[in-house]
Amino acid sequence: MATDVPLSFWGGVDPKDGRIIDKRHPLLGQTMAGRILVLPSGRGSCSASGVLFESIANGTAPGGIIVCEVDPIIGLGAILGDELLGRVVPVIRLEVEEWKLIGNGDVIEIESSGMVRLVESGPNR
Repeated sequence: MATDVPLSFWGGVDPKDGRIIDKRHPLLGQTMAGRILVLPSGRGSCSASGVLFESIANGTAPGGIIVCEVDPIIGLGAILGDELLGRVVPVIRLEVEEWKLIGNGDVIEIESSGMVRLVESGPNR
């Protein structure tokens, strides 16, 4: 699931079910659980790390997160999930040109090496 709008996990995501709940966000109502979330960056406070961690603990976190801007808040939530729970949610930063090539509905994989691979273009491509 891809968007060009930053997302705050705090107030923007329900960690109980992984749904996007930010009423102003274009992904409103979609579930991120197990999917690769592609966004430019996070948005908002340091509490977002805790919400991402809670999502990881609940099994409702994305399967991976791809950003084009360094985001220490998202990174911290993912690190906590790995260190405290042993659950890895890879966070990958791509250059803007590469990041823009991923569209909503594309099927992509994040390999263990950190390489992002397009498996299938989405229906809107």
